[in-house]
Amino acid sequence: MKFHLQTDDGDNIIRSYGTGQITVNRDVYNTSIIVLPQRVVQDCLPQQFGELSAAHFEALAKLEPELVILGTGRRLHFPPHALTTALMQVSIGLEVMDTAAACRTYNILMGEGRRVAAALLIIDV
Repeated sequence: MKFHLQTDDGDNIIRSYGTGQITVNRDVYNTSIIVLPQRVVQDCLPQQFGELSAAHFEALAKLEPELVILGTGRRLHFPPHALTTALMQVSIGLEVMDTAAACRTYNILMGEGRRVAAALLIIDV
């Protein structure tokens, strides 16, 4: 699915997503990524939901967003409460949804100027 949100302020926009890939601006990613308005972080998330650990959420907390949107792949999966403690301890919100919905939601919130991080697990192949 393709998106057509336009902005001229250099922010990262998720342009499309599909099986095995996510396009941010003009760059195509085939692994799980974290998308922030001003940067993309690679090699920090597992490829599968079941491999998420507390350390991944600690790394997200260090990015200091006001909200993390966790895209869990093709299906919605909620992480155990014990894994997300690092976010709650510093008052960072967490929304969990499938990766397609997470991509759309990130674009909307980023377009509103929010400090949002989209932690996107690659859509299942």
